[in-house]
Amino acid sequence: MKKYIPIVAILICSIYLMAMRSISHRTMVSPEENVVLTNYQIGDKVAYFSLPKSDGSNFDFNSGLNIKGAIIIFTSMHCPFSKAYEDRQIAMHHKYAGLGYPVIAINPSNPQLHEDDQIAKIKARISSKNYPFNYLIDADQSIAKRFGPTRIPTAYVVQKIGNQFIVKYFGMIDDNPQDANGVSRNYVEEAVSNLLDGKPVISTTTQPEGCRTRF
Repeated sequence: MKKYIPIVAILICSIYLMAMRSISHRTMVSPEENVVLTNYQIGDKVAYFSLPKSDGSNFDFNSGLNIKGAIIIFTSMHCPFSKAYEDRQIAMHHKYAGLGYPVIAINPSNPQLHEDDQIAKIKARISSKNYPFNYLIDADQSIAKRFGPTRIPTAYVVQKIGNQFIVKYFGMIDDNPQDANGVSRNYVEEAVSNLLDGKPVISTTTQPEGCRTRF
């Protein structure tokens, strides 16, 4: 009987490690405050949510939206990386919203820490740049914690399949945050174009570069 004890112990350890790997694949912990983030993965269903827009009205992300999918971008007004992508986001919305993939911007930043993310300054910036897309305020960071972006900006391309939105890509918008003219690969546009053509997304994830998301 004793000779079987090591084998049983090994099996128990293996099962435990497999379970932990599964959990870590789905969650991560913010180092600042031990906040557990859901961290959507490729193929996950995005739960419906409702957030206020910059004008105070609510935006409901649900199956009632008459779209093929969406380009959801976690962004802010204070982050230099977000500022660098501002015009590119506007251009992306103009290019793909009419094809069923609008840009939806979500700001999870704390306005008490960043003056540029106070609602008055957000409204002023949206007005001056004439944002054509919905700009949502995630004041309690509940939606950011659900998606799990660690850097701003981070883009998520989701496709509507039936009455569900499925994650098809997340990561960088393109491969050159600093210089729009130096972009050689636009990961978001590649993903959306493939989905519109009925093809699978080739590059499904990339490592975002930008300002750290603080929870």
